[in-house]
Amino acid sequence: MNLAARLKPIQLNLLLQIAHTGKLQSAANAVGMSQPAASRILSDLEAHVGAALFERHPKGMSPTPVGEAFVRHAQVILGELKNLQAEVDGLNLGSAGEVRVGSVTGPAVGCLVPAIQAVKASAPGLKVRIEIGPSAQLVQGLEAERLDFVISRLPANHDSRDFQLTPARNEVVSLVVRQEHPMAGRAKVRLSELTGYEWVIQERGNPIRQAVETAFHAAGVAAPANITDSSSLLVVLAMLARSDVIAPQSEELANLLIGPGIRAELATLALDQQVTVFPYYIIQHRSRELQPAAARVLNEVLSRL
Repeated sequence: MNLAARLKPIQLNLLLQIAHTGKLQSAANAVGMSQPAASRILSDLEAHVGAALFERHPKGMSPTPVGEAFVRHAQVILGELKNLQAEVDGLNLGSAGEVRVGSVTGPAVGCLVPAIQAVKASAPGLKVRIEIGPSAQLVQGLEAERLDFVISRLPANHDSRDFQLTPARNEVVSLVVRQEHPMAGRAKVRLSELTGYEWVIQERGNPIRQAVETAFHAAGVAAPANITDSSSLLVVLAMLARSDVIAPQSEELANLLIGPGIRAELATLALDQQVTVFPYYIIQHRSRELQPAAARVLNEVLSRL
């Protein structure tokens, strides 16, 4: 007796309806078939099992012990099929599944996190993993299929023909200090006035550090000599809390720290010139198509750019 090969959802649903209504005609109507067809299905099942599934009474039908077993398992099987359908629909619509995104700090704060929160508001079952890091690390993750898409710059040692690049925007650098810093609140601060202070800044090769050093060179001013190298926001905040250190950060991150959500006791210096980093991109691997969930998050990111 191979029930797995024989049973179909319509048969299981019919059994459930017979058990629920106690009448073959009502059960047949509920599943959308004629009473003769329902009677034939029930008879075929009972013949295949070798036992009656329902007892016939003048006032209706009730499950036998074998019938009760069928009804109990039919509820589980149909419930799982319903869950399967819901999951498949969710995956196809992008409201379920997993999205793996990488980003450099600025756009992660400015557009990626708000985009993901907007998508998850209507798709709470969506699983999202965000990786924050330097561009080289993120693009390596994209190549290794660890990430669906990234928001970063394309390192020079990668062939742009392997990727689909969507221009995003320039990144503005803010110089973050504690509120009591001597230069806080001043207008049109010149870089030449800042060389004597201690700085905490990302390691050499980082785009923000390159942008700051380029700005000093363009102004004809020697770059600061007293520098602590660190990309750790925790280290940066600890130093800002205890000294007059200057910490270059993306404008988005600076606004997050100082804005109404966190209200850190920090300030940004009002420079007499804007310091910008060369643009970042939304980068996808050209040979891979995004799944619906990842495509939905990407579209939300694009709408915010």
